Amino acid sequence: MSFSQRLTTHTSILPYSMNFAPIALFVYNRLSHVQKTIDALQKNIGASSSKLYIFSDGFKSDDDSFKVNKVRNFLKTVTGFHSIEIIERQKNLGLASSIIAGVTEIVNKSGRIIVLEDDLVSSPYFLKYMNEGLDQYESDDKVASIHGYVYPVEDDLPAAFFLRGADCWGWATWKRGWDLFNPSGLELLSELNNKKLAELFDFNGSYPFTKMLEDQIEGKNNSWAIRWNASVFLKDKLTLYPGKSLVSNIGNDGSGTHSSAVTNIWDASLSVSPVNVFVNPVEDSTQGRLAFERYFRRISPNLFGRIIRYVKRKINFIQ
Repeated sequence: MSFSQRLTTHTSILPYSMNFAPIALFVYNRLSHVQKTIDALQKNIGASSSKLYIFSDGFKSDDDSFKVNKVRNFLKTVTGFHSIEIIERQKNLGLASSIIAGVTEIVNKSGRIIVLEDDLVSSPYFLKYMNEGLDQYESDDKVASIHGYVYPVEDDLPAAFFLRGADCWGWATWKRGWDLFNPSGLELLSELNNKKLAELFDFNGSYPFTKMLEDQIEGKNNSWAIRWNASVFLKDKLTLYPGKSLVSNIGNDGSGTHSSAVTNIWDASLSVSPVNVFVNPVEDSTQGRLAFERYFRRISPNLFGRIIRYVKRKINFIQ
């Protein structure tokens, strides 16, 4: 690739099994977050049989180069996976472009992918859940992706359940799922409005997904995730969620320019046991949808302001 440097190491004597999806990890300049994310991933069942691709974005400015290089030096010491390939971008792509390009490359080559960012700490059962979910629903066209994080709702949830749309904090998909991705926020918003689906997309008005899509169009954010969600939602496809979270986001910890005032609403405890991926019937869960809606309403007021501030801080900090 013209703007990337690839470094490959092999660190496991176990033969690679095609049942293990390759993992794509996207990093930038937060060394402590990267270390915690990789440390947790190394402890996962199946890590030593998994290929790990690490996409290291280029620095935005000379002032940022020191932090980026510290991360890259650490990455060269990582072991514990079947193989590790580090893709060092020579230019700064930004989070959205980095993820879109990296996911497209790997999924086109391997047919399936597990995706993490550098502030997502996983349960030891995360990879097991992801790979079993990918195997279980590979031939089910109604399912577009597998997701590892679930909100800290107060309601009881099924062991696993489906919701229409897609999500972004520790997820997996197949090529057929990623092929649904439409990078045009304008086209997605137009279709949502024409089909009168905005209210449903927003969980009955409890969460401003549509507003986030509008802001993406206006350049107020550069979220790939809102476009991924809308793309899958508009195709009436489903994402599998665990009843107990297998991912914790540590990026809202007040580091850098982040404010601790917006961090605790997303905190979720990691599951200490495996999650069964089998769900029947394969359909949008009324129980799960109502639990999410009640959670969104519970963390209001000022939910919208918190989300917008969080998105802006995360984009500014990671890009």
